[in-house]
Amino acid sequence: MAKLAFLGLGVMGYPMAGHLARKGHAVTVYNRTAAKADAWVAHYGGAMAATPAAAAQGADFVMACVGNDDDLRAVCLGEAGAFAGMETGAIFVDHTTVSAKVTRELAQQADALGLGFVDAPVSGGQAGAENGVLSVMCGGAEAHYAAAEPVIAAYAKICRRLGESGAGQMAKMCNQIAIAGLVQGLAESLHFAEKAGLSIPDLVEVISQGAAGSWQMANRAQTMAEGQFDFGFAVDWMRKDLGICLQTANETGASLPVTALVDQFYKDVQKMGGSRWDTSSLIARLRKLE
Repeated sequence: MAKLAFLGLGVMGYPMAGHLARKGHAVTVYNRTAAKADAWVAHYGGAMAATPAAAAQGADFVMACVGNDDDLRAVCLGEAGAFAGMETGAIFVDHTTVSAKVTRELAQQADALGLGFVDAPVSGGQAGAENGVLSVMCGGAEAHYAAAEPVIAAYAKICRRLGESGAGQMAKMCNQIAIAGLVQGLAESLHFAEKAGLSIPDLVEVISQGAAGSWQMANRAQTMAEGQFDFGFAVDWMRKDLGICLQTANETGASLPVTALVDQFYKDVQKMGGSRWDTSSLIARLRKLE
């Protein structure tokens, strides 16, 4: 078993760190709001630290799941940052969805300090984190990934290395691009069905068994029909992710017309007061347009 630090105990990080503790790893946690770290220790055992540097001291692996580029820099850098507390040869594993630019920047700084760095954003939402069945897409040196993969397995259904530093983040962008189009398509399908007077449960039972079937349909169609939008991954976070996708597309020359459109639809949901609704709330926008 390894000695680990986990930085960031939000809706994803809290259960992910818990899976590591349940696997027998010695886990020290850090969270910007200390009360959340206190609650985690009361639930899972282990220890908490006042700073990322303190949490990282003596750790074989430091895992992070925070909010955005700036949050990641804050927990990595400076006297109180994790890099300052890590020992040569330790590996930083970042589960945050951030830009490939900041990933490569921090990976270079880690390398200069004799540290490993693996970008490992996740997909599967709050339910995937709680049930330990996340999809994890990774970038970084092969040796660092090989060392980290058995630890990541505590909460992963599948974990794959896609290439060098930044490849994991680029793969996560692909994931979010695909989800944006899928959710909008599902929202329009259900909205159309409502207007046509069809039974949503009967419709979904039939079409989910054919080419239209998807995770989103299986897990969100009924709750979308019922107007329930409290399932973890918030619209605010999706817009943050899609902003990264669109900025990177501009840099690489990729064309993302549907993604750009759906991003604006999520902006409409925010204006409706749905910033904290989950991403399936696109159907609420269509209903408002009636």
